[in-house]
Amino acid sequence: MMRSRFRGLILLVLPVALAACGQRSDGDRNLDTLDNELVESNSAASRDPALMSALHDQIMVDPTLAQQANNDAVRPPAQPYSGAVPPDGIAVPPGGAGATTGAATSDTLKKAPAPVASCPQCAAARESLTLGALAARQKDKRTSNCAGTMRYSARWAERLPADLPLYPDARVSEAAGSEAGGCAIRAVSFASSAPLQTVLDWYYTRATKAGYSAEHQADGGEHVLGGTRTRDDGAFALFLTSRADGGTDVDLLANNGN
Repeated sequence: MMRSRFRGLILLVLPVALAACGQRSDGDRNLDTLDNELVESNSAASRDPALMSALHDQIMVDPTLAQQANNDAVRPPAQPYSGAVPPDGIAVPPGGAGATTGAATSDTLKKAPAPVASCPQCAAARESLTLGALAARQKDKRTSNCAGTMRYSARWAERLPADLPLYPDARVSEAAGSEAGGCAIRAVSFASSAPLQTVLDWYYTRATKAGYSAEHQADGGEHVLGGTRTRDDGAFALFLTSRADGGTDVDLLANNGN
């Protein structure tokens, strides 16, 4: 009797279980739909020649940069990536820096006088960390009084006095100036590929031609050329040091800027 009942229960549950196995969930249907969409999309892409060309064409690369990438290395590259600053003389015209101006050739330059024994301005240059601090230590009162109002911007390098411009191959690193309260001060730091004596003679020639007095001071490798002009109370100071590459580092102060 019990065996008969058990057999009947099996016959009743088995069809229900088989029906449950045959049912598909909504998630299964969604996956099927997504698969079909992907298949159809790939079929459409295979019929689009522009798309297939873009997918199968070779990727354009720069061989030089690819060699520098070093993506798979476990240690840093043997040397820094190339990004060197061009040398100072890269833009010097044929014949040297003086070829851009009639006053800079060896035939027309006047020789700057020999330096005097002492150089208090050399000490001022060594102890001044900024162009403003250097201007504040100048003997010329118009220059020193305007030092506190100076502002830094590369545009001041373009507004130097016409008779004391930048040296022809100058590479400006810093510039400052002021027009506040009647000031017309300009200050520029730059480097030149020309030797110190050539830059010194070039500015001495221009300064004396424009009516400035010019005194030359030196202390070892530091040189200062400075002077004033009576007719308009103009003044300038030029601080020069030799570079290891044979060029010259220069700080120029002038109080009659444009």
